[in-house]
Amino acid sequence: MASQHGAQVLVASNRGPVAYTRGDDGSLTAKRGGGGLVSGLSAIGPEADAVWVCAALGDGDREAVRRSEGGSGHLPTDDTGGQRVRMLDIAPDVFAAAYNGIANSVLWFVHHLLYETPLEPVFDAGFRERWGAYEAYNAAFADALAAEAARGAAVLVQDYHLTLVPGMLRERRPDLRIGHFSHTPWAPPDYYRLLPDDVAAQVLRGVLGADRAAFLTRRWADAFIACCRDVLGASAAGDGGSVTFEGRTTRIGVHGLGADADFLRERSHRPDVEERMAALREQIGGSGGRKTVVRVDRTELSKNIVRGLLAYRLLLETRPEWHGEVVHIAFAYPSRQDLAVYRDYTARVESVAEEINATFGREGWQPVALHVKDDFARSLAAYRLADVALVNPIRDGMNLVAKEVPVVSDEGCALVLSREAGAYEELGQDAITVNPYDVEATARALHEGLVMPRDERAERSKRLAAAATALPPAQWFTDQLRALDG
Repeated sequence: MASQHGAQVLVASNRGPVAYTRGDDGSLTAKRGGGGLVSGLSAIGPEADAVWVCAALGDGDREAVRRSEGGSGHLPTDDTGGQRVRMLDIAPDVFAAAYNGIANSVLWFVHHLLYETPLEPVFDAGFRERWGAYEAYNAAFADALAAEAARGAAVLVQDYHLTLVPGMLRERRPDLRIGHFSHTPWAPPDYYRLLPDDVAAQVLRGVLGADRAAFLTRRWADAFIACCRDVLGASAAGDGGSVTFEGRTTRIGVHGLGADADFLRERSHRPDVEERMAALREQIGGSGGRKTVVRVDRTELSKNIVRGLLAYRLLLETRPEWHGEVVHIAFAYPSRQDLAVYRDYTARVESVAEEINATFGREGWQPVALHVKDDFARSLAAYRLADVALVNPIRDGMNLVAKEVPVVSDEGCALVLSREAGAYEELGQDAITVNPYDVEATARALHEGLVMPRDERAERSKRLAAAATALPPAQWFTDQLRALDG
């Protein structure tokens, strides 16, 4: 049933716009997040009567839900920047099995083509138990959205965590206008069919419960359509604009999320960024004459940090003229450290960086400056200093770093970009493109970026920045809302 005072616009995502930490004295501190969804929801204004449904991610969040009015999960607007937020306290074991066991260890791996297929995946009884948790987790969101939505409301469901929600919500509330947005790539049919047949079909049916399914690039949208054809036997419009299955038609859209230019330019010139720039210059050394290759990533398997380091090592091996003349500033912020494969990967990144420094470093020159503590101000400082930005993912839905660096760069920056990043669709023309698996070609691309004339670098950066900011987060969000009415 529709809520008597239901919202007209709803967003559903695993992570919400606020997170809580609990102090030793029992007090709760709320920290508001950023990102495209936060910007987008702010852009529609308070008159839109919007509510955000998200999951409690940790003990602080769970305590905040318990302390909310009647334990409903409706958070105080003082904590959320004025937004109406309902946080769901899903049982910790169910949440862990759904989030780590399925979303991050199965769906993420499939869409990013990350499996070492001679050994994995193994879909056994343990998988079926975790899949049951994923269904329960999605059902909790569908129930909450059904309860919060006014009649005919617009609901924007986000990402691979919540693929089953559109179909479940359609059953509960057929009056709603439902959209689903995928922030990841979508796997091509041959790889997607690693999933058990029934699960592969269930995910597609879930997304097709939406009136509209949208993606970051045309490539990912086409892969989804191909999976619907191959797995479900669905039909698709010749222009790729819709999929029809069991008498229902779901429209397909593409919205290439861009960088928020105004925010980035203002934020990157605050005093804390200037301080970080001074510290980085000191670490780079060489009286300001050294070049920099910059990367900023989480230690996510798909980001391809190890091969990036190997390419840099090969540059130093084959181009000794760069000894003492270049520093690789590598920000590898730990991600998903509760999964063993991610801990092992983070350790590998650190060991390769140490080996490069041990092999090539000398008095007054450390070839790799590796930072593993997340620091947004320091990332912006590195963006401003970069001569070359290395963005070489194995596969990436978009990759906003590729879009942010040209916007923030002081002197213009050469972008070495993987053709497997979603951003390649918009930025490839002015980037130096690489096959992310080809370490030799990546080393050559780094050299090409380092020797690129300053004027050419500046011109390319200008064009890259224009393309990168063509669809800022607020417009990206409101475009999807408008498209639901189409």
